[in-house]
Amino acid sequence: MKKIAMATTITLIGFTALPAVAQARASLGEVAAIRNGLLAVGIADEIRKVCDDIDGRMITAFTYLTQLKGQARDMGYSDEEIDDYVTSKTEKKKYRAEGEAWLVSRGVTLGQQDGYCRVGREEIEKGTQIGVLLRAK
Repeated sequence: MKKIAMATTITLIGFTALPAVAQARASLGEVAAIRNGLLAVGIADEIRKVCDDIDGRMITAFTYLTQLKGQARDMGYSDEEIDDYVTSKTEKKKYRAEGEAWLVSRGVTLGQQDGYCRVGREEIEKGTQIGVLLRAK
């Protein structure tokens, strides 16, 4: 009887600890695959907006974002958590700063079309995630 009581107690402790484990989960911004994917989409979007010679592959981008959302769901994040993260003004500012730093590190002068076009063409040629989301006109 003592063994059953002990097993029941251990099981109950385990179930009550589950919410604490869920709360300890990393934010989506700390999940490299999600963060890198969203950053790639943001950079590709900025390139297509500034460079007149490059267009975005919008269906490809939508499909990729849907895959990222599915990946986040598979990791246990709810639709509400995902939506809150991707619509967060604070996170958007962080992504913009990181994307701009990445562009500058590639020799782009922010706002000047030539650098965006050059980097966009290089990414397309290399077949990177950014390049896959773009196409030359």
